Amino acid sequence: MHYNLDKSAQNVVQLLCARGLTLTTAESCTGGLLSGAVTAIPGSSGVFGCGIIAYANEVKEQLLGVKPETLAEFGAVSAECAAEMARGAQKTANTEVAISITGIAGPGGGTPEKPVGTVFLACINKNKINILHLQINSTDRHYIRLESVRQALILMLNTLN
Repeated sequence: MHYNLDKSAQNVVQLLCARGLTLTTAESCTGGLLSGAVTAIPGSSGVFGCGIIAYANEVKEQLLGVKPETLAEFGAVSAECAAEMARGAQKTANTEVAISITGIAGPGGGTPEKPVGTVFLACINKNKINILHLQINSTDRHYIRLESVRQALILMLNTLN
């Protein structure tokens, strides 16, 4: 399956440039794919602050300020965790815009409550935050990760507009 993320990523970079905003990413299940999509675009160095790959819960806590209580009560794959990851990334990198992705890419790790393909995204622009819950109907790890990045780019465009 071929996914062309370039056009959406280009639109994000152009919009950030036009608005004079900077971006940081906080990724778990996508492992840097979103950061890679954004930094593949010429001119991204003017808007991209940093990308944090916070796969382990300890890293989510230490680098992004996710509260242990949030992880205990809601889990790493939750709207609450995604929101705290985005806020923490924004603060850590001192950028106006931050986006986070946390989910279950599979093929294992799913539960009846949170099956494989459950993904939460949060995008914050200054103080405005948008959260998206995806239920991607697939057990293909590669597809879930790419679809999460595609949806993250769309969420950023929607949050910025």
